[in-house]
Amino acid sequence: MVGRLLATVALSLTVPLGSSLPASAVTLEQKLAALSDLTQPTAASAAAWLEAWQNQSAWAEYGFDWSTDLCSSSPDQPLGFDFRMPCRRHDFGYRNYKALDRFSANKARVDDAFYFDMRQVCAGYSGIAKATCDSLAWTYYQAVKQFGDLNVSRTQIEKIRRDVERRYQRAAA
Repeated sequence: MVGRLLATVALSLTVPLGSSLPASAVTLEQKLAALSDLTQPTAASAAAWLEAWQNQSAWAEYGFDWSTDLCSSSPDQPLGFDFRMPCRRHDFGYRNYKALDRFSANKARVDDAFYFDMRQVCAGYSGIAKATCDSLAWTYYQAVKQFGDLNVSRTQIEKIRRDVERRYQRAAA
């Protein structure tokens, strides 16, 4: 009798608990496929990423890192050209591929997508403004291509800045 009671209680507890657990987790292959789809240098990928970014809760099961520092230590809107969204998608690609230990294999494509996104911003301008925007986009792109895989902390950058200022002050004295 006690055995049946314990079995009934145990079963009654597992059914509600089991039904509240999430369905099967996203596999690594599924996460990589979605990440690839969201980081291509195409208009369709950029639009899909923007839709995902605006509805992050729909992607919760993927465990994506949506955090951003925008354009890091570079201006987010140089000369008024708004590169915030390209920087967000770029951070998304970098952070998520690094978390999956797949950064090196995908860095060039994520950088190309960044350049694509900035060129889309520049396409909204004409004449000298477009040429200026395109130049800035090329400069930002070259910077991430060359230095995007460096692992430098803000503290290290600040230390270098202070050292340069001291050297400059000594030279000026």
